[in-house]
Amino acid sequence: MATIQKRTGKSGNVTYQAKIRRKLKGKIIHQESKTFNKKKNAELWIRNREAALDNPNELDRIKHIGITVGQVLKVYQEEFDTIKQAGRSKNSELKRLQNTNISELDAIQLTSADIITHLMNRLEIDRVKPQTANNDAVYLRVAFKSVKAKKNWPLAIEAIENAIIIAKNEKLIARSDTRERRPTSNELVKLDNYFKIKDLNSSIPMREIMWFAIHSSRRQEEITRIEWNDNDDQAQTGLVRDLKHPRTKRGNHKRFKYTNAAWEVMQQQDKKNKFIFPFNPATISSKFTDACKILEISDLHFHDLRHEATSRCFEAGHSIQEVQLITLHDSWVVLKRYTHLRPEEITAKL
Repeated sequence: MATIQKRTGKSGNVTYQAKIRRKLKGKIIHQESKTFNKKKNAELWIRNREAALDNPNELDRIKHIGITVGQVLKVYQEEFDTIKQAGRSKNSELKRLQNTNISELDAIQLTSADIITHLMNRLEIDRVKPQTANNDAVYLRVAFKSVKAKKNWPLAIEAIENAIIIAKNEKLIARSDTRERRPTSNELVKLDNYFKIKDLNSSIPMREIMWFAIHSSRRQEEITRIEWNDNDDQAQTGLVRDLKHPRTKRGNHKRFKYTNAAWEVMQQQDKKNKFIFPFNPATISSKFTDACKILEISDLHFHDLRHEATSRCFEAGHSIQEVQLITLHDSWVVLKRYTHLRPEEITAKL
């Protein structure tokens, strides 16, 4: 039901208040109003709004107006187990997003322009690269899709999808560059000597952890989760629990092959604890970063040691299949960038 009420102000100005009410089983389930200077504008608004309200999804959308982007991100971070198990990087990025201007916007009425503005601010004000800005777009999309599926909130997913298409075309976002950084021999000598001295007064054997990472290809989080009881002495293998995976992490346990050098470093560790390296992965990363700063080693991350380890495996003559058993890369496609095969090197088997 819709009505138009004529009103005359103290100054003699005439306005028209348009009201719309929707009832269900005799009860008002929705009402809204708007005031116009002309009656024909009020009539036009009523026609347009009633046509929109005839769509059952519209009432649901209106009911949820007020839910912010920040709330969606928070629900995603707190209620989805895969996020609870995610690495520090993803969780910290989600928290950062919750402290940006876009998090204050309505998640139901969010527009593509709002998202484009956010991405442009990241580039122009925060001075990030398009590859970094792309992370924001990806996190917004996956959070909105996941929360909509769980809560059935009418979130503005289409606005995000359209914004991503525009942002790609305008080069505001881009895929991450493939990182190829490897430590030089001189840098490894510096780090080895530095940790050799530092470890004398530290509870964390960073020198041994660094070399274990280089020889085993294990990520810092994986290194701290390897258990003594999971080792197979005869086969010289270990187990990585909840191995990082793009879709599944919890319960994704995979057995890996130790290299001889990694096995030797592992055997030197104290067997009093359940874990071989019972330390906080964030502390390992922090200590490695601090060492690089002190030694003036530029742009080297702890994760680069995994790239170094994988490269060494191929340089030692291992096949892709053999390297995968050591590194536990999910796909051979990823490993192909570490080696260059030529047709003349393949032995004919037929």
